[in-house]
Amino acid sequence: MKTPVDIAVTGAAGQISYSLLFRLAAGDLLGPDQPIVLRLLEITPALEVLRGVVMELHDCAFPLLHKVIITDDPKVAFDNIDYAFLVGAKPRKQGMLRSDLLSQNAEIFLVQGQALNEVANRNVKVLVTGNPANTNAYLAINHAPDLAPECFAAMTMLDHTRAVSQLAQKCGVPTRDIRNMTVWGNHSCMQYPDLHNALVKGRPALDLVEQDWFVDEFMPTVQYRGAEVIKARGQSSAASAANAAIMHMSTWIHGTDEGDWVSMAVPSDGSYGIESGLVFSFPVTVSDGHYHIVKGLDMNEFSLERLRRNEAELVEERQAVKHLL
Repeated sequence: MKTPVDIAVTGAAGQISYSLLFRLAAGDLLGPDQPIVLRLLEITPALEVLRGVVMELHDCAFPLLHKVIITDDPKVAFDNIDYAFLVGAKPRKQGMLRSDLLSQNAEIFLVQGQALNEVANRNVKVLVTGNPANTNAYLAINHAPDLAPECFAAMTMLDHTRAVSQLAQKCGVPTRDIRNMTVWGNHSCMQYPDLHNALVKGRPALDLVEQDWFVDEFMPTVQYRGAEVIKARGQSSAASAANAAIMHMSTWIHGTDEGDWVSMAVPSDGSYGIESGLVFSFPVTVSDGHYHIVKGLDMNEFSLERLRRNEAELVEERQAVKHLL
């Protein structure tokens, strides 16, 4: 049996984690022969609920689940971890300004960035899903100076899979026939799901769908999908978010398929004119555990304008939390 791998999950008693933890324990991320240690972080008032979740994990008798640690201390949760899913964040409530949400969650990710910097494996992979994910990742990076910025990413994989699904349904093909989908920018309704490079069974997507459908139906459907799920089921899209988190981390570990890419929010290197350091969703390929922004794509003015809008929104978010940087 292999040496167990340590995986941290924050907000571990929440709905996304409830869908995520059982799949991790079943081997969906690292395969059927890799035992894991789950290090679960929660706020103190939620620890009793988390104990109930851990009871269920044990009741499943997962062969790969070597140990479960629950804690309200980030340093305990992140001690020498290999992978981290930063799921926990305060949700936006009625009457709350976005700046209020940014400020409250910024403090969470400031502390977690510091703890990761102090105790995590130097090659740790940290996936931020708690919203506002891009700016939370930016904060964690800035408070983890001893970890490479490339250790961090924010999740736009759910936006990516939503976009893939919408195009596949429109064209009447399985999702496996869609390649080179891109979601640019911020994980917000400003995001830009882009079909200009997408392929359907090897054919350009924009040769198969109408421009009006792309702009007036496809884009807003992807941008506002989360709100529509809440409207329909009365709760947020927890299961699909957990699935996307596993897909994102799995791709980061195992790599992208040849000739394809995925969307990840990663620190900008200045590509496509985006300010360096901003955590911005780009098309990326992954090899040997490292992501690489896809370079040199042709960008028309329609696309460039939407990239600029996303950059401006992220700069505004950064300004709202500048006192914590």
